[in-house]
Amino acid sequence: MQNNTTSKRNYILSMLILGGLFFIFGLVSWVNTILIPYFKFTCELTIVQSYLVTFAFYIAYLVMSIPSSILLNKIGYKRGMMIGLWTMSIGAIFFLPAAYFRQYSIFLVGLFLLGIGLAILQSAANPYVTIIGDKESAASRLSFVGVFNKLAGILANLIFAALVMGDSDKKIMEAIKKGMYVGAARTEALDQLIRSVMMPYAILAIALFLFGLVIRYSVLPEIDTKSRNAEIKSSVATKTSILQYPHLILGAFAIFFHIGSQMVGLASIINYAGTMGLSLEGQAKAFPSYTMSFTMIGYLLGIFLIPKVISQKNALVVCTTSGLILSLLVIFLHKQVTVFGLETDISIWFLVLMGLPNALIYAGIWPLAIDGLGKFTNLGSSLLVMGLSGSAIIPLVYSAIAEKTNMVTAYWVLIPCFIYLIFYATIGHKIKRWSK
Repeated sequence: MQNNTTSKRNYILSMLILGGLFFIFGLVSWVNTILIPYFKFTCELTIVQSYLVTFAFYIAYLVMSIPSSILLNKIGYKRGMMIGLWTMSIGAIFFLPAAYFRQYSIFLVGLFLLGIGLAILQSAANPYVTIIGDKESAASRLSFVGVFNKLAGILANLIFAALVMGDSDKKIMEAIKKGMYVGAARTEALDQLIRSVMMPYAILAIALFLFGLVIRYSVLPEIDTKSRNAEIKSSVATKTSILQYPHLILGAFAIFFHIGSQMVGLASIINYAGTMGLSLEGQAKAFPSYTMSFTMIGYLLGIFLIPKVISQKNALVVCTTSGLILSLLVIFLHKQVTVFGLETDISIWFLVLMGLPNALIYAGIWPLAIDGLGKFTNLGSSLLVMGLSGSAIIPLVYSAIAEKTNMVTAYWVLIPCFIYLIFYATIGHKIKRWSK
């Protein structure tokens, strides 16, 4: 009886620890949506330069996805997760000299290190969610930790704004915009603004370091990598190369286009609200949280409707098609409306609504792409994680188009993304060999 009680307590503690990890994933990732306009203002950047925030952060997935798998196999998952959190801690520390000297390049180094650490954690956390309980209940555990991730996405921008943009900072930003500061006075005011990030990121660095120790000595079971790899290698696989699985390769591109298009909507929405007269220090900063709220709704709908009401494959078709329709509405439908007391163009609310179908696209692509890989499952998973680098590349393409034309025209970048996603949802995942 005592053993059962201890086991149950360890299981609950493990789930809470994993929930905390996924909250960190969301908090560190989604705060980039407010960092882009904030750095653009305080570091006096062009549109393209400001979008290097997402590039520096998410390109780490392309660089680190396969090396992280090798690292975890060598040193173990718990020690690897500790190193991942400590790497993120170092990245957060880089924000201190970057803010003090107002050097954007140092911020980008810090963001890259945050991304490296997060890539290691992402590679380690998902197996834990699977192994700490029955396989039959793995979906419910993924739903549980996923809620933590989406909750962090909703809160990230609001927490950042509350900690960094106080009343005095808002007044300074408004005065700078009105041209009340010039020359050395303007430089001093911008220095004062950017240094507001120093304390939050110093606290984050300490918290990440301590959480790394908690993970290392926690009740989380250590994954036996040798037996796990032996089991995977002994599985049946009729092919000799990962490139012989078209549905996986096409799936990696699907992840690339999905994550990239999702980040375009989130990363641009504050600046897009700015074109409608809403300021960063005012109401514009809440729009990413509106989008993430719809993502949370979509996530919960998926839990209750899939597969009882609609299959995973059909849900993917519906969501990708909905994304295309909403993208076209953002581009073509423009009308002044008042929603939540905000007078805006209706197109921005279609951008917000894209959070709803985007919630289920990633979860729909992954099982289709990874199906039937046998001994190549680990490598295939790493390849799909590399697809997350879409958040580095596609927002940069969007920003280049926006700088040459305007923000609405730049949203055309979403159209080919969703066309490809519809292709994968209907045809691409069924392709099991390359035709001659």
